[in-house]
Amino acid sequence: MRVLALLLTVVAFAADPTISQEGQTVVDHISADSLRGRLSFLASDLLEGRATPSRGLDLAAEYIASEFRRVGLEPAGDDQYFQTATLITREQNSDGFEMTVQVDGKTIRIPAPEVSILTPMAMHLENVPIILAENPSAEDRAGGKVIVWAGTGPRPNFPSNAALVLSAVQSLRAVTFDPETPPRQPSLNTIAAPELVGFLKDAKDARVTLHVGPAIERPAKVRNVAGILRGSGPVLRDTYVMLTAHYDHLGIRGTGADRIFNGANDDGSGTVSVIEVAQALAALNPRPKRSILFVTFFGEELGLFGSRYYGRHPLEPFSQTIADMNLEQVGRTDDTQGPRVGTANVTGFDFSNLTGFFVEAGKLTGVKVVKDEKNSDPYFARSDNQSLADAGVPAHTLSVAYNFPDYHGAGDEWPKIDYDNMAKVDRMVALALLNVASSAVAPSWNGSNPAAKRYVDAAKKLK
Repeated sequence: MRVLALLLTVVAFAADPTISQEGQTVVDHISADSLRGRLSFLASDLLEGRATPSRGLDLAAEYIASEFRRVGLEPAGDDQYFQTATLITREQNSDGFEMTVQVDGKTIRIPAPEVSILTPMAMHLENVPIILAENPSAEDRAGGKVIVWAGTGPRPNFPSNAALVLSAVQSLRAVTFDPETPPRQPSLNTIAAPELVGFLKDAKDARVTLHVGPAIERPAKVRNVAGILRGSGPVLRDTYVMLTAHYDHLGIRGTGADRIFNGANDDGSGTVSVIEVAQALAALNPRPKRSILFVTFFGEELGLFGSRYYGRHPLEPFSQTIADMNLEQVGRTDDTQGPRVGTANVTGFDFSNLTGFFVEAGKLTGVKVVKDEKNSDPYFARSDNQSLADAGVPAHTLSVAYNFPDYHGAGDEWPKIDYDNMAKVDRMVALALLNVASSAVAPSWNGSNPAAKRYVDAAKKLK
């Protein structure tokens, strides 16, 4: 039955006179089974959730590079298919650690595993007042104290001269950062000592003694993965259309029976779609006039690390990069607001006319590309398209479900993906990308939309 359904789908595409012959070649090369096969590996337990940095992330990068090589993309990185970067992971120094709290004459010793203090310099506090401050008062804000925050709402503005701020609700065992954009000294360290919070609630006098060495910093190599499908136009081949996704996820965390956060939909689905679309477009002869740059980014979950790195070190000049479509969460159709079959969302829908290429391709492939009135604009800054947009490149993120069960949970696993729908969405994406890469006119930002002004201004600087 599955083979028959696939044949009927191909016949339906072939019978549509409005899809060009080259477009037909592209859509015929996208398969639900191919996507399932790729994602079942990328989101398997073997890759341990693809945290940045991790062995699983490295395995994923090698796999993506091998697929780019197999489908015939040219290497586009500084090291074949890899664009290499170095991150720093900062962990607590447990050597000589000592933390004791005196609460109304009672001594409480806090062992090193229950605290995460990630300050880059050694700390030595002797008999310093420690307070519980869920909603800090003016007196609490006077400074010079150790503050324990056990609130669950928005983080208060703690005094800059507090001796130390500990969070009793935030789980933070290490900090990973890009040394090119180093973080300020962390304003929140963490503590896993609920009994201490209980004692501090009714304490009349509480003081802490703390000795901790400078945090240990370790370098870690991470990689964006990039390949180019070189264009056929004598002039336009030196301009670039991008298709991107992030291949990292959250790694291993939590305390349950299943601690591997596989990230099948977020964003294994986008990653395998990038590979699938690359394979489909590489089947064309001749190829599109413009070159197409396929990139998968590390570290999106940490704060767009990989795409931000690319934004500072573009592999091709931004002045010659005409558009980027970023793919995020294109596999699950069980949106928490209702089923999302045969539809796709674009963030910042009205920010540029790039969206129109996808709307038109959707009409030919049975996918309705829409603006989610509630989420379109707010989500624009929440994925890797933001890094390209900041550089002036018309860039958006396309997704199927903004919110779905298992989002950032251990249950986001590959069997839950709607592969038939993902294949349909990928056919639309491939056809739209073909049309962008074949167009003599490049997409542009919408100058009449005030929300796009900063990107219009950034684009002017590229000329």
